[in-house]
Amino acid sequence: MRRELQAISKLGWDQRLREEDPHTGTLADVIPTHVVVHVSRFEVDLNRPPDEAVYRRSEDAWDLDLWYSMPDGEQVARSMAKYEAFYGDIARLIEEAIAAHGRFVLYDVHSYNHRRRGPAAPIDDPAANPTVNLGTGTLPDRWRPVADAFLKTMADQRLYGEPIDTRENVRFRGGYLSKWTHDTYGEYGCSLAIEFKKVFMDEWTALVDPTALRSLRAALGATTEEVHAALEAA
Repeated sequence: MRRELQAISKLGWDQRLREEDPHTGTLADVIPTHVVVHVSRFEVDLNRPPDEAVYRRSEDAWDLDLWYSMPDGEQVARSMAKYEAFYGDIARLIEEAIAAHGRFVLYDVHSYNHRRRGPAAPIDDPAANPTVNLGTGTLPDRWRPVADAFLKTMADQRLYGEPIDTRENVRFRGGYLSKWTHDTYGEYGCSLAIEFKKVFMDEWTALVDPTALRSLRAALGATTEEVHAALEAA
């Protein structure tokens, strides 16, 4: 988060980090072509529409008390420049993939909290919080077999000897990046919005479980062969 915004933010780094997606870059780098973003969502949220990308009200961000003073127009413009640069980079990568291969799949990798009631409280109900949530709220029908291939292959993987609980649209249906991808390039491919529950870390202390992180990374990599086959056949 830029220093000029840190100076007016009421949130400490630990509060911000708890709502970020730490270590998803490690998960995503199992895919040869990947992008890792090092911009706080409290500066600009790249997975929301442009008019919602800079949080202004508590309701925009889990009812957190955000600002001592609201970012001014120039500060917002600097944040939005990063937003526009990100989407420009993603557009270039997708267009390069289309030119080279004719089709593409974008894995949009995130993570989510499941201990919101506090560090000593029980975990949130597993029935409503899958280990992997696949968001397909804007997925074009043509690419349904691609999502099915991901769901089946991920569910066949193991975490500490148990099948990975993988379900669709339980906690999340996918954000703006997936919608933009489908609106712009849906004729050629799709975005799979993948949310990992933070079982690979303690969301309150940020302590990582390296075994779980490695297992989930390998599981994500294991989905690509079947997803690629489904993409080619669609």
